[in-house]
Amino acid sequence: MTAISPRNGSRPRASRLLSRLAAVLVVGSLALSGAFADAPRAAAADDPAAETAGVGLMVSTEASIDPGGPLVTTVTITNDSDDALSAGTLSLEVDSTPLPDGTALNAWLDEQTAPGDFHSVATAPSPELAQGTTGTVDMIADAVSLGSLKPGVYPVRARLTGASTDDADTTVWNLTATTVLVVSAPGSPVVGVIIPITATPAAGALLTAEELTALTAADGDLTGQLDALTGTSAILAVDPAIPASIRILGSQAPQSAIDWLQRLERLPNDVVTLQFADADAATQAQAGQTGLLGPLDLTPLMQPDDFTQSTPAPTTQPTATTPPTPALPDNAALSAVSGAHTHVLWPRADVTEEDLDAFDTYLGGTATTILPSTSLSKEATAHSTVRGHDVLVTDAAASARLSAAAELTDAAAIARELAAAAGHLFFAEQKTSTILVGLDRSETRSPVAVRDLLSLFASPTLRLSALETSPAASAALTTTTDTTRATALKSMLGDEKRMQAFSSVLEVPAVLLAPERIRMLRTIGVSLTDDQFAAAAATRAASVQTTLRSVSIQQPKPVQLITSAAPLPVWVRNDLPWTVHVVLHSDPSDPRLDIAPATPVEVIGASVARVDVPIEARVASGEVRVDFRLTSESDVAIGQPTSADVTLRADWEGIGIGILGALIGLLFVFGLIRTVRRRRRDAASAAVGADDDTDAVPAPTKEDE
Repeated sequence: MTAISPRNGSRPRASRLLSRLAAVLVVGSLALSGAFADAPRAAAADDPAAETAGVGLMVSTEASIDPGGPLVTTVTITNDSDDALSAGTLSLEVDSTPLPDGTALNAWLDEQTAPGDFHSVATAPSPELAQGTTGTVDMIADAVSLGSLKPGVYPVRARLTGASTDDADTTVWNLTATTVLVVSAPGSPVVGVIIPITATPAAGALLTAEELTALTAADGDLTGQLDALTGTSAILAVDPAIPASIRILGSQAPQSAIDWLQRLERLPNDVVTLQFADADAATQAQAGQTGLLGPLDLTPLMQPDDFTQSTPAPTTQPTATTPPTPALPDNAALSAVSGAHTHVLWPRADVTEEDLDAFDTYLGGTATTILPSTSLSKEATAHSTVRGHDVLVTDAAASARLSAAAELTDAAAIARELAAAAGHLFFAEQKTSTILVGLDRSETRSPVAVRDLLSLFASPTLRLSALETSPAASAALTTTTDTTRATALKSMLGDEKRMQAFSSVLEVPAVLLAPERIRMLRTIGVSLTDDQFAAAAATRAASVQTTLRSVSIQQPKPVQLITSAAPLPVWVRNDLPWTVHVVLHSDPSDPRLDIAPATPVEVIGASVARVDVPIEARVASGEVRVDFRLTSESDVAIGQPTSADVTLRADWEGIGIGILGALIGLLFVFGLIRTVRRRRRDAASAAVGADDDTDAVPAPTKEDE
């Protein structure tokens, strides 16, 4: 097994070892094998581009061999340069001086430092490789070439010499890749492997139906983990938030998620449950919690129609049909995993004896705590006791190597880490026949890598009950406590109290509080590094402040009132997705303004509501400031108070009425005058007409007389 090639040097979530190793192989190995590096290649090593576009070398071996057995290796050459790579010579070399301990093993793999001399055990020509291609060469060293190797862990390296690329300066590539050979001792140790199963939702609370569909699909991450674990003896540590996310959806849960949960509960493997959302029990103990934090009541988050209806009890007399009562599961039923052990805690490594005392209190008796070997004295074995407390101890070095292997997809890189893990297990079995390893929390494991490591190392006969009842070594804790996380948790609990008060604006406060509690539990999750925790805690604090400011009064603009009574408009903003019920309180700075002191307000989710507050001016005019504040119906202050300047011009109303009355009076008089004048004119016209008619009659004649 070997270092990764340059193109794999930045593989996400790989251990610090792998990232350092990539640089060693691409550049640093040339310095260590300076006798093989020519001037053009050395120049290429100084070129930053050579670290990302060049030739990479890997070597992988079996995890371990029996004494006198052959060494079978695979050397992988990757040509990521811009030119074809010519043939060269591969040499496989073994140091016949075994490594003394795990520290020396890591020094060899990280820094290519070994205590003895190497001798060649096999050689082979390397293939010609076109640009962007990869080639492998199998090399076998028999017992004669290896010599008499006693049980132990031996440094192995592969060297490529004489291969060149036809670039401008014809670069010659002379590279070295490292791994180890484990010659096993008679008898096999019993190895148990604990694998945590976790899944973090994007929103930080429970997994959504869409997320569950993706995770439990045929190619989903959770499905891949179960595929890798099925048929093995791995001990599973399951985050109960996963089954809770599935069950809380009732009939709306994706069928693939329901099938996944049923498949999990049918596995014969030992299962322990982590804390909900994988919250760290040590952080809670160091923060002075008298009990483990868990989710709040999740019942209000369920839709009754999504659950099977229970049949009403029969009555002696016929009555109207009684609606069936929904059978809603409680938190325990939502998060339960059938057959799981609930007395085991797997916290962070920095645990104190006081924390172990608290763990017993939390679980109502004797708790079993899983800790890495780096947290205890050298006397610790897989089952140990610390001042009467049961502790399961994982081998930290082997666990780190297996965790790194589980993240990889390249076969040679996986094999290298498995060989390194085998080396650490060889050293561990020198003092105990039972070894426990625990993988890091991860949601990006390679199912192929997990399957490989379990098939190589997990003993099929080891059960958790047997491990806990085996003779225990007496050990002491060697950890020191950093109170940073405990202090941050206390602050988060204070924020939660403020959120509880704020939630009184909601008809069902749990729709806000229950998801926020789960987000807080994830913030103190075991998997977070110190830097990740600091960032998560800061994000958490900012999120709480955003929520507390989500219901508020928009800053009113100055208002001018020209009447003695009118509504004063005020706008209330609600950024929450739910309807809120608040009371708007109004307090004028001067009694000249009479205003409604309290006005109930309902604002639907993600909207702004206008509130018309009735006011009445007691004087003709003036300047008045009105202070506004919001409270919940239970008188909890909400948001920040604000104020509005109101200018009163109530005398304008009288002036306006007077002017209007005068105008009406003038119009009336003007109309009256016009009417009189028109009638007089009509009368005059009638008289003139009559005179004209008289003048037109002829005088009578004598005959007429």
